[in-house]
Amino acid sequence: MNKIDDYLKKIEQSKKEAKFDLSKDEDLSIALMNLISIEEHFFFTAKKSGKDKYFDLLSEVRKMRQELMRKIVKKPEGEVWCISKHLLAASMRLIEVGNKELTAGNKKVAGSMFEKSYNLYSLFWGLNLGVIEAGEIKKIESGKLNNTDNNPKTVFEKLRTIVRKAVDCCIEQ
Repeated sequence: MNKIDDYLKKIEQSKKEAKFDLSKDEDLSIALMNLISIEEHFFFTAKKSGKDKYFDLLSEVRKMRQELMRKIVKKPEGEVWCISKHLLAASMRLIEVGNKELTAGNKKVAGSMFEKSYNLYSLFWGLNLGVIEAGEIKKIESGKLNNTDNNPKTVFEKLRTIVRKAVDCCIEQ
């Protein structure tokens, strides 16, 4: 049995026992996306307006974002902290681009942006739920999550499955 199958079984068992609910973490991850975006907007507003007071606001939002990220990114070995932040930021921006394309009537382009966004979001969770062995990535064959993974799906397909099963925003307790 490989690590992903073990993890999915653990999720299903925990859901049956009502012990597993990542919905608040999913909400927190979306809040983190928005905090990262706010940091970016304060930066650009400061530069465009020439008013350094916006950097003070950026600093306060950054402190809040760092505090809240620690609730999800618990073992930030190497560059996992920064990778996590950038995965969320890129995912959020792709959602924004997808929404603009959708509004412009470009459903196919929007769909592609949304797919890419969800792939990055799933990768964020794969790293932070410990499903991906980040330290062993160079030794893992392309498309595998870890050395025992024999599933022919792509890494993103596997991660999306995990996110769909583990991060269920509709569970309330």
